Amino acid sequence: MSQVDVTSPTQQPSPGFGPADASALAARLRATYASGRTRPLAWREQQLAALGRMLEECEDELVAALREDLGRASFESWGADLRATAREVEDLQRHLAEWMRPERRKVPLLFRPGRAQIVREPVGVVLVIAPWNYPVQLLVAPLAAALAAGNAVVCKPSEVSAATSRALARMLPEYLDTDAVAVVEGGVPETTALLDQRWDHILYTGNGTVGRIVASAAARHLTPVTLELGGKSPAIVTADANLKLAASRIAFSKFLNAGQTCVASDHVWVQREVEEEFLDLLAKEVSKRYGAAPRRSKDFGRIVNTLHAERLKGLLDGGGYELVCGGEVDVAERYVAPTVLRGVSRDAAVMGEEIFGPVLPVLAFDDLSEVTEAITAGDKPLALYLFTGSDETVEQVLGTTSSGGVCVNDATTHLLVPTLPFGGVGESGYGAYHGRWGFEAFSHRKSVYARPTWFRDPPMFNPPFPRWKARLTRRVF
Repeated sequence: MSQVDVTSPTQQPSPGFGPADASALAARLRATYASGRTRPLAWREQQLAALGRMLEECEDELVAALREDLGRASFESWGADLRATAREVEDLQRHLAEWMRPERRKVPLLFRPGRAQIVREPVGVVLVIAPWNYPVQLLVAPLAAALAAGNAVVCKPSEVSAATSRALARMLPEYLDTDAVAVVEGGVPETTALLDQRWDHILYTGNGTVGRIVASAAARHLTPVTLELGGKSPAIVTADANLKLAASRIAFSKFLNAGQTCVASDHVWVQREVEEEFLDLLAKEVSKRYGAAPRRSKDFGRIVNTLHAERLKGLLDGGGYELVCGGEVDVAERYVAPTVLRGVSRDAAVMGEEIFGPVLPVLAFDDLSEVTEAITAGDKPLALYLFTGSDETVEQVLGTTSSGGVCVNDATTHLLVPTLPFGGVGESGYGAYHGRWGFEAFSHRKSVYARPTWFRDPPMFNPPFPRWKARLTRRVF
């Protein structure tokens, strides 16, 4: 969900998939869907169970692929990509039969006798376009939701995380119904060919620039779209916050996956009177987690490619800050140290775009209104994190800012709560999924109203309409 999407020239898309192939693929999956194969509860449950087995049985291979792509520690990959996805699959399995049942609705007296209900049906054939930063979770979780809703699905993994793309392209057909699920690898040409086709829903996770391209392509076919984008998600630390807890949870949010997380704390606003203490605690958290030499830590990952590493170096070279810790960059090794900055000017390069790396600017404030006004003046962020001991402060921030989601005294974990929708607002995207929200995103809620045949319409509702009948109808209707 980065605001930038740079593809390494060494990662070439697989050849041989063009517009004709995309058209044939769409037609094949549409034929499967039209046959009714994907609609029964039993089929949906089988596909979800198979995804669960894949995540368990292929754990070692997927973890190895993630290490190759992102230099990730095994445990981090297991928790952030595999287990998080497995929990999503399990939640869908647990509730699917209940969510599929028609929902009865009350019928006003005027329309009785009659029965009203909402029937959820699949939307049809879905396209899922995934990013490179969490390449398992952000492909398989929406895939699971689309399958739970009874759809056929085309999966497009990111060519930037090439090892994981290859692994998923081999695994998914081994576990899932290949008549209803397909994987297309490749880069811009392949994605363009797919976007030229008519789909019944598209879910795209990535940056706003490509998000606009996806939305424009979908508009040609009136295809609904879920856009999961990013933005500069702020953290706010007030003077009455538990500073040690704030430092710990913000460090987790920022340095997980070397900062390449759409809901990472992009920057921190800290109340001036506790700035020094907070910065000291934050620097200690970095040392505690990754040691005096994070480059040698087995638990700190790498930037996905040299172009992204060069971009981060450029942000640091832009100046406009004081260095608290870190700052080291080795582009060739794709290494950017966990870095904390202070005294950051609002026009500094690091404040101009989503950082999407392990660089954390810290800005001091005196009055909370300074922060809420700055947030409101910019694009609406995907997430906002508030650390405070005051309920009044919580209400003030919730009432004066807009964001995709909020954590109070925590960061990033709101997206793991299956009963909450996950999605953005404004520049950070639109639509939502996770848990039931994913099932709903890929379902059409069909209104069904049925009346008995023995009931005859009152003559007052049928023409001719003399004045007395019109007056009576107005009083009843």
